[in-house]
Amino acid sequence: MKEPRRLRLVNCAALAICSMLIFLVYATLFQSHDTVFDSWGYSLQNPSCNLSIERINIDAVDSQEFLLRRLVRGDDRVELDSNGFSCHTDVYSKVCVENKPVRIYNKGLTVYVPNDDRQPRAKRIVKPYARQQDETAMRVVSPVEVLHGNNTIDQPPACDFTHDVTAVVFSSRGFAGNVYHEFNEIVIPLFITTRHFRSRVKFVITDYQHWWVQKYNRVLSHLSAYDVINPDDGSVHCFPGAVIGLKFHGQLALNITDIPGGYSMFDFRQFLKESYNLKTNHVSEFRKPVLMLISRHNTRRFLNEDELVEMMEGLGFDVTRVEPERMSNLDEFAELVNSCSVMVGAHGAGLTNEIFLPNGALMVQVVPLACDWVATNLYGAPGKPMGLQYLEYKIEPEESSLFEKYGKDHPVITDPESVTSKGYLHTGRCMSKAKI
Repeated sequence: MKEPRRLRLVNCAALAICSMLIFLVYATLFQSHDTVFDSWGYSLQNPSCNLSIERINIDAVDSQEFLLRRLVRGDDRVELDSNGFSCHTDVYSKVCVENKPVRIYNKGLTVYVPNDDRQPRAKRIVKPYARQQDETAMRVVSPVEVLHGNNTIDQPPACDFTHDVTAVVFSSRGFAGNVYHEFNEIVIPLFITTRHFRSRVKFVITDYQHWWVQKYNRVLSHLSAYDVINPDDGSVHCFPGAVIGLKFHGQLALNITDIPGGYSMFDFRQFLKESYNLKTNHVSEFRKPVLMLISRHNTRRFLNEDELVEMMEGLGFDVTRVEPERMSNLDEFAELVNSCSVMVGAHGAGLTNEIFLPNGALMVQVVPLACDWVATNLYGAPGKPMGLQYLEYKIEPEESSLFEKYGKDHPVITDPESVTSKGYLHTGRCMSKAKI
């Protein structure tokens, strides 16, 4: 009897995945300290290569001026040195740096910077979220008005609280609620922007969401020695300087040549390891391989997931099946991910948790129709700087339930790019009917 088509995707994918998993079992059980794919010609990026970048002892030269100057270059640095104020804008982010006393009021949405030279007041508008190119994300990010210069008619209110460290203003809105965007547009940019301050900064979070602050409390408390400020109470906070907005380098990326202190993805992963008290450095430390299967309820789910788990267990893996609800407690989930040798899942935000895997681990991504670019660039390419190995399985049209739903002649099957070109929302509605 011919095998039902709805099961074919998982079984075909399983053949490709399991051939890799068999090798992983062999390599892991023999406790090699080399990357488990070295014999196949893969090479794991050596984090020590980053040590050629000279580190500056921040403790020896720790003035606010020095730390703020390291955030800007070229003409922006000249402007900062001349005026104590500089703004840099690129496709993804806008960051303003203030090396002068500032007052933050109006629920964090107004930053006043006095000017001793009696220049007329200038106004800048900053939406402090690192996805400036995305109208959908930016629509829910509140604008911060930066007023630079003196104005004798409209003076700012007096300080309710005076602080002696630099303020960093950013939004916790945008696409928060999706773990990929939380790391990509807030957590990693926050690390890029503030790590070199060595905790001597205070975070002022606009569009304040208490759940987000709780979720990432370990990140926030390891980047700042102070409690975060929720400006919604209307208080006026005064600081010796400020950074409004966060620097962005790319999809789950850190550009070591453009970071104060020369931090790399290796450094960021070490920061997460310390923040979440993660124990495992390399997969060779495991006595038995553990595989995490990311389970989905609705879109892009495996139709015969139980059979897939049984097959993986038959290969010698301890299989941990996780559902989205289990990922909400990041303190616990980060430790669980760090205890795994392999992560397997269909394309989706849950794969962002690869960032907690130990060095040498394998991430396997099953790629739906017309998702090649986003799959590779959002989750595949970032894996190598993390010290991970990556495998992807691209499904065929007949292997997707979209084939049965729409038929072989529908554009979603014959020309899926024509559907994705209509934008995320249209694609999302279409792909919500796909069950891998």
